Amino acid sequence: MSGEKVMLVEDDSDIREILQMYLQKEGYHIIHAEDGTTALRLLDEKKPDVIILDVVLPGMDGFEVCRLLRQKTNIPILFLSSKEDEIDKILGHKIGGDDYVTKPFSPALVIAKVQGHLRRNRHIAGHTSSKEEKASEVIEYPGLHIDKGSCVVKANGSPVLLSAKEYQLLCLLAEHPNRVYSVDDLFELIWGEESLGDNRTVMVHISNLRKKIEPVSDKPMYIVTVRGMGYKFISHKE
Repeated sequence: MSGEKVMLVEDDSDIREILQMYLQKEGYHIIHAEDGTTALRLLDEKKPDVIILDVVLPGMDGFEVCRLLRQKTNIPILFLSSKEDEIDKILGHKIGGDDYVTKPFSPALVIAKVQGHLRRNRHIAGHTSSKEEKASEVIEYPGLHIDKGSCVVKANGSPVLLSAKEYQLLCLLAEHPNRVYSVDDLFELIWGEESLGDNRTVMVHISNLRKKIEPVSDKPMYIVTVRGMGYKFISHKE
C-alpha cells in the first residue's frame, strides 16, 4: 500500500541507496538509521510499518537492536545478514525477527518480502468498516484473551507483546481449535511461501509464543504438539 513507512537500519551507504531506490519506486516512505541507537529513537518519532535491520551494525549489533525493538513494537522486522549459518537464522527468529535475508541479495526479493509482511499485517489488523464489527472480533479462552480489533493479547489478564508472526500464528490456531496443522501448513499460511524444509522457523516461533502465553511453557496447555503431525490449539472450553 503506497505511503507505508519502511525503516532501513543499515550502515552501508551503497546498500541503503539501492534498497531506497527500489522501495521508493513501490511508493514507500523511507526512514534511515545507520545504527541501533538511532533506530530506537526514530521508532517512536516516525512510527514505521516495517523494519529492515542489518545484523552487523556499529555499536549494538542487529540482534540486540531487535531485542530492544521487540520491547516496544510488534511490527515486522526483516534481518539482512552476510552470515548464512543456521544458528544465526535461528537466533534471529528466536529474538523476534520475522524474516532473514542473506547477502548478497536480490533487491526485488527484499521488496517482495516487505510487501508480503505488510499485506498480512493489514489483514490481521482487522480493517473493517465499522467499530462495532471490530469490537466483536474477540477470541476468548480460559486465561487467554485475543482482541482482533485492537490486536491486543492478554494471558491471565496481563497484556502480552507478540511479534507479527507470533500473533498471526496464535490467531490462526485459536480460530481453529483442535485442528492439526503441519509445519508446512503453518509456513505456507503465515509466511506465504513453501517451507522447503525450513521447519526451524515455525518451531522457533511456536516456542516463543508458548513462552509468552502458556502458564508453563514446557508443559503447554494451549498449543500442543501432535507427534509426527504438527501442532493444534486446545480450547479447554469443553
